[in-house]
Amino acid sequence: MSDYDFIIVGAGSAGCVLANRLSESGRYSVLLLEAGGSDINPWIWMPIGYGKTFYRRSVNWMYLTEPDAGLDGRISYWPRGKVMGGSSSINAMVFVRGQRSDFDGWRDLGNPGWGWADVLPYFRKMETNDAGEDAYRGGTGPLHVATVSRDHHPLCQNFLAAGRELQVPINPDFNGADLEGVGAYQTTTKGGMRMSAARAYIRPAARRANLRIETRAQVTQVHFDGRRATGVSFSQNGTARRVGARREVILAAGAINSPQLLQLSGVGPARLLRDNGIAVVHAAEGVGRNLQDHLCIDHLFRSKVPTLNDQLYPWWGKLLHGLRYVLTRRGPLSLSLNQAGGFVRSRPDLTEPDIQLFFSPVSYTKAPPGKRPLMNPDPFPGFLLSAQPVRPTSRGHLQIRSADPLDPPAIHPNYLSTDHDLREILEASRLIRRFSEAPSLAAVIAAEIAPGPHIRTDAELIADARARAVTVFHPVGTCRMGPDPAADVTDARLRVHGLQGLRVADASIFPTLTSGNTNAPTIMVGEKAADLILEDQ
Repeated sequence: MSDYDFIIVGAGSAGCVLANRLSESGRYSVLLLEAGGSDINPWIWMPIGYGKTFYRRSVNWMYLTEPDAGLDGRISYWPRGKVMGGSSSINAMVFVRGQRSDFDGWRDLGNPGWGWADVLPYFRKMETNDAGEDAYRGGTGPLHVATVSRDHHPLCQNFLAAGRELQVPINPDFNGADLEGVGAYQTTTKGGMRMSAARAYIRPAARRANLRIETRAQVTQVHFDGRRATGVSFSQNGTARRVGARREVILAAGAINSPQLLQLSGVGPARLLRDNGIAVVHAAEGVGRNLQDHLCIDHLFRSKVPTLNDQLYPWWGKLLHGLRYVLTRRGPLSLSLNQAGGFVRSRPDLTEPDIQLFFSPVSYTKAPPGKRPLMNPDPFPGFLLSAQPVRPTSRGHLQIRSADPLDPPAIHPNYLSTDHDLREILEASRLIRRFSEAPSLAAVIAAEIAPGPHIRTDAELIADARARAVTVFHPVGTCRMGPDPAADVTDARLRVHGLQGLRVADASIFPTLTSGNTNAPTIMVGEKAADLILEDQ
């Protein structure tokens, strides 16, 4: 296999963007390596199919964390996409950029060029919003963002009305001028089908002569000449291969696999590497540290009125809506189940939202913790109201277990390990209660199933969070961007500190979690990274 100007490791939310943008001029040769296979799969393209792909090893790394003391010793399940499009091919498709202050905070941590004014042009560049282009939204980008409220369940209106009763504003666009309020979520869909990063960025670029895409190619090591990255080795269909990079190797394998690959390649905490028999190329204590994730608490309600349970539980309902989807690309199978929600201040003294809400007109009482069989809800009408603090301060870490690239890393989330996070998960539960007691929702609630009305005190609600709270699959920060080579992994141009010819461009570089779902800002990172790389050439 020939050498290439650029080697991109990982065809996920950022990697697909990089492959498109770095190859579009025709000046550079680009190799995109993806450990998974094709995204041509009906469960990927049908939006509600993510209930299947979340637990399908053929498209999913299906990671498990270590037991976590903050969650009463529970193990968390972390699905991550192992397929073209990465996690954008298996996620719940909610499109949220985050708050202006998230990115200004990145800049103020010593990352020039990453403030809100710097990243907004990339958010606009990447999208075509079906509501049209304006000062905040794009109209000509490859990623289509859909307003699908016409097919939302009628109970969403009860949720929005409850917000009004609590003096929470209605927000028609969480990605407009302001994030605060309740409303309908927009999704990365087009024509009733998922708009993954692969569909948005790779489909238009796949036939370029200067772009080569290799699937089922798991990268096992980055190679160095001194401190310069010169290429990678990968395993493909049982065969070991090696390829060189004339200009740069770019890791876009995500918040789990990018730090894992760095450690396997001799870049990471020196003691960890030596303990696993790996020669130290560059001692970097930050690789795998600063792990952050959103933790969510669900409250489950039995409903007095029909919900999606009534439509999707019976066999004839599955058949009816399956036919409707095939014929029209409409109906509940064309949607995420996180249909409505919002961003709310849990206390009036706060200056901006600290809690994200999700309203799902469906329920699952017998699902394993953290898992939702989307096409098999409860046999009675029910719904979920969920809340997550948007800026947790707990920090975890991950590390290789051995020098074997096929051995999954040990993931230590360290959830609820700060007083701030305990206070905010309590506020999240209290906020859900306030919504459920507002007249418009109280009128349709037959009973609170979980945690149950007997759980009332602060201590009881915190204990309930430790027993039931789950990840919403937003890990970031494990190759943190920042100015300090002793603690951070990349600089503001995403170059790995202390090395040449090597960058990281994915959610692992986030200095802090953004307020909300992380797919949109990860795609933005891919867009900005491509410009940085091309400028440096």
